[in-house]
Amino acid sequence: MNHWLRLTLLGVGAMNSPRFAPAGLLLRCPGHRVAFDGGPGAEPPPGRLDAWLVSDESSELRSALRQRAALRDVRLRAGDFQAGEVEVRCCPVAHTSHPAYGYLIRAGDVVAVWAPEFWECPAWAAGADLMFAEAAAWERPIRFRGGVGGHASVQAVGEWAARHGVRRLVYAHIGRPTLRAIDTGLRPPAGEWGVEGHTYSLRFNR
Repeated sequence: MNHWLRLTLLGVGAMNSPRFAPAGLLLRCPGHRVAFDGGPGAEPPPGRLDAWLVSDESSELRSALRQRAALRDVRLRAGDFQAGEVEVRCCPVAHTSHPAYGYLIRAGDVVAVWAPEFWECPAWAAGADLMFAEAAAWERPIRFRGGVGGHASVQAVGEWAARHGVRRLVYAHIGRPTLRAIDTGLRPPAGEWGVEGHTYSLRFNR
């Protein structure tokens, strides 16, 4: 029997984006709803949430997100989640000096990945049917002060995804260097720009 995993982008912006709300995602599957990240302007629509998961528990948005999660009677956290046949696994990513994560979402025979921020492309995302990925930098990576990580470039992410069998790549953490590239008409080597409010659907078999 076929069922649908529906993933809606709540926002596609990097921190302090002049154009987009913070990167966020809403997962919907039969009987369940799970939010990932987001922030002001990128909040899940009204309705019950089973979980609100984050990629970085020390991010600058943590206070705002905790307040919003509390109003929805759910605890903001980084961690795993399971609902029926949908399994969400919290996986580490190389990003900064403190722990950061992405999420591997498995439903039946399909796999989606939410990994909005990383310095190195996560090996565990290889072969995903759908991957929401880092796009803060365009041609050159953004290195954090002190050499403690940063943001991979769109060029590197696109090339990695093409080599590692990612079927559909969606950039969902778009930073200023990438905005400038978009405005001049440049295209990534693989993948597509995420669209706020758009729902990406995957059909899976139980």
